[in-house]
Amino acid sequence: MSQPVAATAATPAAATAELRAVEWSGDHLRLIDQTILPHHFAYVEIRDTAQLVDAIVRLVVRGAPAIGAAGAYGVALAMIEGEREGWSREQVLAAVHRVHEARPTAVNLAVCVDRVLPHLDAGLPAVLAEAAAIQREDIRANRDMGVFGADWLLRRTGLTRPLRILTHCNTGALATAGWGTALGVIRELHTRGLVELVYADETRPLLQGSRLTAWELDYEGIPHCVQADGAAAGTILRGEVDAAVVGADRIAANGDTANKVGTVGVALACADAGIPFLVAAPTTTVDVATSSGDDIHIELRDGDEVVAYGGTRTAPPATRGHNPAFDITPGRLITALVTERGVLDFGAGELPGSHLA
Repeated sequence: MSQPVAATAATPAAATAELRAVEWSGDHLRLIDQTILPHHFAYVEIRDTAQLVDAIVRLVVRGAPAIGAAGAYGVALAMIEGEREGWSREQVLAAVHRVHEARPTAVNLAVCVDRVLPHLDAGLPAVLAEAAAIQREDIRANRDMGVFGADWLLRRTGLTRPLRILTHCNTGALATAGWGTALGVIRELHTRGLVELVYADETRPLLQGSRLTAWELDYEGIPHCVQADGAAAGTILRGEVDAAVVGADRIAANGDTANKVGTVGVALACADAGIPFLVAAPTTTVDVATSSGDDIHIELRDGDEVVAYGGTRTAPPATRGHNPAFDITPGRLITALVTERGVLDFGAGELPGSHLA
């Protein structure tokens, strides 16, 4: 199991540093350990593919784009490990496959591994160059979608005052190669002085909203509060939210979107309240080969995450936990999708299968 190193205070040493959840450092991968935030800020040094798979499964690194970037570097790790251990080509490819399959719902992982893999025969420098290109492209894409999304929200709401925005789970720099997707839209609005308040859903059972999103919002100085997931619908229906912005782990051709469990309830409330429900994700998250949400595999995680917390049992001993990591929001409940290419208006029939294929 990978272990954290260089534990520090709860923020990076440079208070203005750009957060990078995934970094290549010489001959290994360095990940911000998201399991110990917000109380400690530390890195995990990943030197082999088993450690990387463990880090992905344990959510040391999480968020579809960040997992994709980590997976791309996983090909380099497999090559280095293979050289060190005297592996055959088949053994190297088997290790890459284990990384590829570490989290099946998030399409970016497979896409990024598959993009880097053809460079295997060209050598380690070529693999590292392609993985670095994936990182650069994701950061640029996130900044572009932040601008597109902010502009669209202001036009759609017609508001000139600062917005009250709800978001679910974590979609910031920690979930990407940098800047963020849905949180990137919020950050862009904040740079324009147009955020009144962000409602961050706590995101049960592992509290990515309260542990990670709130940490990032605090880091950026963005006004925010954390609410229980079950409070989101009521907050929306009371008229206290102008728009919801969420991320995605996989988007089907018809617009059905897999995201952190609890997302579909937010979408239903937004539809009833008549406010925008915006999905922000790079085009690498769009899977046009998947026709609808019915074909998206939903990862079931260990039930103990639901019936225990911090090692303490919170339900009777015989009670089992049902723990889907994601749910599917039907495309009909999504107002629009913003990517690095612009905004698709789902209500006007601008769906991924016909516009991003």
